[in-house]
Amino acid sequence: MKRKWMILGIIFLNICCNCSAENQTNNTYENETNNGYWTPQIPQIITFCGESIDLNNYYLRERFDRELLSFSYWHSQVFLMIKRANKIFPILEPILKEKGVPDDFKYLALIESNLDQRAISPAKAAGIWQLLPTTAKEYGLIVNDDVDERYNIEKSTAAACDFLKRSYEKTGSWVTAAAAYNTGLARVLKQIEVQKTKNYFDMLFSEETNRYVFRIILAKFVLENPKALGFYLKKEDLYYPMKAEFVKVDSCVPNLTEFAIERGINYQLLKDANPWLRTNKITNKERINLFIKIPTQEYLTNPQKDGVVHNKNWVVNP
Repeated sequence: MKRKWMILGIIFLNICCNCSAENQTNNTYENETNNGYWTPQIPQIITFCGESIDLNNYYLRERFDRELLSFSYWHSQVFLMIKRANKIFPILEPILKEKGVPDDFKYLALIESNLDQRAISPAKAAGIWQLLPTTAKEYGLIVNDDVDERYNIEKSTAAACDFLKRSYEKTGSWVTAAAAYNTGLARVLKQIEVQKTKNYFDMLFSEETNRYVFRIILAKFVLENPKALGFYLKKEDLYYPMKAEFVKVDSCVPNLTEFAIERGINYQLLKDANPWLRTNKITNKERINLFIKIPTQEYLTNPQKDGVVHNKNWVVNP
């Protein structure tokens, strides 16, 4: 009898130990999943410039997923993209609309430069649209020692639109036109001939161009609803469009420092508002009309005052 109770006691102890171990395992799993990382969920279909991308296709799905993972855990840059987008997108969108270019192309500018007005690449592409000097001049921008309109948001956006429209006319696809922005229109037209398709998603390019359009699409996906991917900002975190007055200049300005001081700001602020001014003077032998932004004192001291959140999905307190 004593032996029987001893055996039952051992069995009961084993059961308790197993239950305890199982509970500990479950608790550990819950803690790990609560404190760890979840892979972002891939949508079935996503659109860009009115074209649908079927992510049931394994090849397209894996390419999309690669960029999704990169964006989802690239926290500092995604936050900066959203902050800058609130300042820059209100400038880009009316120009895209006026030029007849799909609104989604604002995300191309974001991918090209992270919306940094002063961005310049090792290949000397410059501005938020990363235009090369030859391309900029071809589309009517001034590029010289004193003035480089690739850094002028309004004018460079108009030039980029003209390039994209030309590429669209040649390819019949806005998505393929986006690829041409990266690799060049001549190369895209050659690949259309070789691969017998105008559909970017059915074509094989270099690794950079294969990723390029997907990066644009991911920028759109993330910025349309960043909270779904865990990016939370407050209204006061955003940057706001510059409030400024414009001064017309149609002749030489020998000293921009003095020009700035005469208008109540300093040289640093003048160049930040007008990054297309590249030196401390404007020669302007051709006497072209140039319009220089002078930030208002109100904007300099309180840029958030009366600031509008451009996309309510970007903040938790619109």
